[in-house]
This record gives sequence, structure tokens and C-alpha cells, in this order.
Amino acid sequence: MKNYLEFEKEIKSLEEDMEGLKSPFGSEGISEVDTKKIQNTQFEINEKLKKTYANLNSWQKTLVARHEDRPRANFYIKKIFSQFTLLSGDRFFGDDKSVIAGFGLIENKSVLIIGQEKGEDLNSRIERNFGMMRPEGYRKCIRLMKLANKFKIPVISFIDTPGAYPGIGAEQRGQASAIANSIECCMSLTVPNISIIIGEGGSGGAIALASSNKVIMLENSIYSVISPEGCASILWRDPSKSLQAAEAMKLTAKDLLKLGIIDEIIPEPLGGAHRDPEEIAENIKKSITSNLKSFENLSGEEIYDQRKAKFLQIGRERGFSKSSNLNDAGLSYQGSLFTKIKSHFAKNQLIYIGSGFILVAVLVSLIN
Repeated sequence: MKNYLEFEKEIKSLEEDMEGLKSPFGSEGISEVDTKKIQNTQFEINEKLKKTYANLNSWQKTLVARHEDRPRANFYIKKIFSQFTLLSGDRFFGDDKSVIAGFGLIENKSVLIIGQEKGEDLNSRIERNFGMMRPEGYRKCIRLMKLANKFKIPVISFIDTPGAYPGIGAEQRGQASAIANSIECCMSLTVPNISIIIGEGGSGGAIALASSNKVIMLENSIYSVISPEGCASILWRDPSKSLQAAEAMKLTAKDLLKLGIIDEIIPEPLGGAHRDPEEIAENIKKSITSNLKSFENLSGEEIYDQRKAKFLQIGRERGFSKSSNLNDAGLSYQGSLFTKIKSHFAKNQLIYIGSGFILVAVLVSLIN
């Protein structure tokens, strides 16, 4: 049974009509199937899907990202990778079922796969804690990322979580430090790490695994510091203002690509990833293989520097780059010519203003 969102009422009605047209059993018994009418209805459904999904607002995209039928990390792992070997436990406390991690092959190349898993039905969602990781989950990922780094194996992460688990037990076991250590581990790797946001990328729970060389989003996924409902509750004390919050937060893939937060958008099938999981899995596989190839000729230090410069560049025009000075091992800020002129004028504005007054005074005296 398909699940429909609030704005898909017309599509639901058309698809129910389509099911009726396909059935040879009518009210008067067995009857001939009207293939022409089926084709016309299918065309109408496709047009309605195109129009609807081309004009989704930020809140509607949030609903699509959370769709019940949307493919989860476990699905993509099975479809994209071969010989996947599941690894468990953080060697301190226990195993966190909300994250699937292990080694596998893609195009005969070994990779570490980490997937935040929300679950597919009520029982599996409870078992997976709705994709909200605990400290032991992040520590498991850190353990495996360090192992992958030791053997020069790239890391692929599937991000899909409303956020890290905020329970008392998680806080007692060091949730904040686990997230911070996970971010530090991601940033310090000398192997390529690629993160794909497949649904909901929420708060520190997402960025703990998405501090990567390449951050990629599916077309209808979201990535934000807080949920729109949470933002609306804080700013307006009114969760019903989720649309205004979602629009202001710029949490869609298109907005984040413009801001330079992410590196790539993977297009989804007509009507969202849940309507054709096989196609979206193939699109993700192509993106992963293409991005892995781009790092083949880079050394570990170059991969590390690329990641570091990428994050330092966010909010700046050109960011930081490796210094040409052999004695300088760090990164230096590289601004545009316009930025440099603007900065120079700001620092010396009093001199320029004074010079301007003197020049005007000289011109006036010469005229008189």
C-alpha cells in the first residue's frame, strides 16, 4: 500500500483510477481493459507529478525527505555494494543498531560503508531508534574509520537521521564528546570520505559523519542544524510556523549547493526516490564511483588538505589554500581582488577620507 502526502491528493485519486482501469473485473464481471485510457491516465499522472514536484516549497521537501516509503541506508547498501561484511560494537559499551557499518566492494574496490538506518516498519524503527545514534554508535564509526584509514580504504556514509539521540543514558555516556570526536576523526582522515544525505540530515547527528571531502544530497533530501518544527518553536513558540522556518533555514539541496555547503545534487526519479528505488540506487552508485575516481591520483596529504580547505571556504569567497612558501606548512586565506581592495580601504578609510578633504580644499582654492 502506497503512502501519500498532503499535497498528493490529486495524484492519489488518479493512481486509484489507474488501478481500477488495469483490473479486468468490473461491476458487470470480466470486461476488456481499455489500454488507451490507461495510457492517457498514466500521462496525466506523470504531468501532475512533474508539476507538483517542480514547485515544492521547503516544508513540502521536508515531508518528502521523511516519507515512510523512502529507501533507507540498508536498501542502498544491498543494492550498490557487494560482499558487505557487517561489523558491530564500539569495544566500550555495546552495539548501536541505528547505524549499520562494515566493509564491502564497489566496482571491485574496497570501501568502508556507514549507514544511519531509520528502519522500514514500526518494529524495525523501534529497534533502530528511528535513526538516532547513541554515543556507542559514533564510537563504533570512529573505530572503523581509523581502521579504514590505516589500510587506505575510502569511507562512504549514508546520512539519514533527525538528530543524535537526546536521552539521559546517551548524555551520561558522553553524547556531545562522541559527536565531537567523530567530527574530528572525519576531518583527520587521509583517505577520501564521501557522504550522501539520502533523507533527513539533522543537526550534529548528521554532521558527525558528514564532515567529508564530498557532501552529496539527493534532490528531495534536507540538511539543517535543527528541524523546522524545532526552529519554529524557538523563534515563534509556534510549531505550526514550520513553513516559514523551513524557508528561512535554507535546508534544501538547491539552497545548500548555492551556499557552498554541499558539493553535488543527485536527481531523483519523477515523484521522489520512493517511486523508483532501483533508479535512485543506480544514480547514487554512479556518483560514488565518479567521485572516488577523482581522488585516485591524490596523496593522503592532498586529500586531507582538500577537505580542510573545503570547510574553511564555507562563508568565504575563495577560502584557504596551501601556502607556496616552503617554510609555511599551514593554509593561508586567499581572497578575491575585490575583497582585498575592500579590506584595504576599510583598514585605511580615515587616511582616504582625509586625503579626499585635502584634495577638495586644494581644488576649491585653485578655482577661486
